[in-house]
Amino acid sequence: MTHEDMSQNAEGYPTVDTPETEIALGKGIDLGTANIAAAVQNEEGGITVNVERNAFLDIGDDVYSKNMLTKLKVPYVVHNGKLIVIGESAFELANVFGKNTRRPMSDGLISPAETDALPIMKMIISKVLGQPAAPGESCYFSVPAESLDVDNNVIYHQGLFASLLGKMGYSAKPINEAHAVVFSELAESDFTGIGLSFGGGMANACVAYKSIPCVQFSVARGGDWIDQNVSKVLGVKQSKATYIKERGIDIRDPQNREEEAVAIYYRELINYVLKNVKARFEGGQNMPTFQDPIDIACAGGTSMVGGFIEVFREEFAKIDFPIPVGRIFRAEDALTAVAKGCLVAAAIGE
Repeated sequence: MTHEDMSQNAEGYPTVDTPETEIALGKGIDLGTANIAAAVQNEEGGITVNVERNAFLDIGDDVYSKNMLTKLKVPYVVHNGKLIVIGESAFELANVFGKNTRRPMSDGLISPAETDALPIMKMIISKVLGQPAAPGESCYFSVPAESLDVDNNVIYHQGLFASLLGKMGYSAKPINEAHAVVFSELAESDFTGIGLSFGGGMANACVAYKSIPCVQFSVARGGDWIDQNVSKVLGVKQSKATYIKERGIDIRDPQNREEEAVAIYYRELINYVLKNVKARFEGGQNMPTFQDPIDIACAGGTSMVGGFIEVFREEFAKIDFPIPVGRIFRAEDALTAVAKGCLVAAAIGE
């Protein structure tokens, strides 16, 4: 990808503007466990990405709570007799009051334990995606692959969001999130290589040859898995563990016991994903023969921690990978790479 300039739009979302002009009408949305990101071509021919944390907090509907939220300038909606705060505001408020946010998604899929999951996600999706520019506008949305280590019902999840986006007026099409990373990051390699998406609920992998996915799979470990384990070993709330991970640490050089716990579980996650990718290549099923070294592109919010790609390269060097690999890199904007790849897929699909 070319160099990108970060700014904010009128709604206060972080935006990404690029000088590229070849992307056609359509939208892409990354339905992540931790974050939802929507990508669209802007009027200047670049890409604008709106991002919101996929979380909410419910508070009792009383005068005191309303006054508190108003005083703090925290936006909320009333739903089922509760005051609902969504997105980043919910996460910040949860840390202030020592609570955990509620999550509409778990392990990469809509959460069966959250009765309010779908209406909450509809609110967040409407906020970041907006209405279609024309009826039936193409919108590619990310879905996880079938998992190697859990029985995940991807079909239900996929159908649910295809229906939701369809009711909003879009022509919705699913794409594996790691395949979207290939579209976003491996254009210079003719969309050939390995895309890895390290999300909140899962890690997804896609091996592609000239944009065609040869192997796609997921593992049920991601940022939440790190947070859950850090929470247990340190005896803190999971939201606190998330805060420790996101406050700007470097997993190559942990400074205290808290950061050491985060670094240990990050290294274990990376090693686990790499071993499973290696096993697929050694199994040989549906694998093409690559004539040249292939690149590995990493993306996803969980990959944004300091030192991630350096630790990834260290772990990769230990496993004796069965084929030659060229560059190993992280997307320039790892948080929005899947959404951009969905947008590229929408343009190519059209």
